[in-house]
Amino acid sequence: MTAKQVPIKEGLWTIVSDKNEAPQLVASQCEACGEIFFPKKEKNICANCQNESLKTVVLSRTGRIYSYTVVMQRPAEYLGPVPYALAWVELPEGVRIESLLAGCDFEKLRIGMDVELSIERLHESDGGADICTYKFKPVYI
Repeated sequence: MTAKQVPIKEGLWTIVSDKNEAPQLVASQCEACGEIFFPKKEKNICANCQNESLKTVVLSRTGRIYSYTVVMQRPAEYLGPVPYALAWVELPEGVRIESLLAGCDFEKLRIGMDVELSIERLHESDGGADICTYKFKPVYI
């Protein structure tokens, strides 16, 4: 039996109904200055220019590692596996997103490395559901 999958937070990525589609992260973009915010802003105010007109956009599924670190000790509220890699990923839209890195060999990680979005299990809830989050996987050439 497959465990129920629950997003760590609703609205972070698109939910796909067709297996040929892939999820994308959901963000807000200011219609006046073009600034992009992830996660999507709950209040319709641009933190850059204070305009009150934001639209919902989806972000590219690929990006590059801007910076990263490997965490060896479990932070107090983190329930996922340790050690793990945490990165700032720069997307083509110009926004940088903090993200866990998935399926990577820590020794092969490099700044500038191409990565691709994936939705993966982070941990199991008390009720047995898989709590899922977005991660980026290195694209090894």
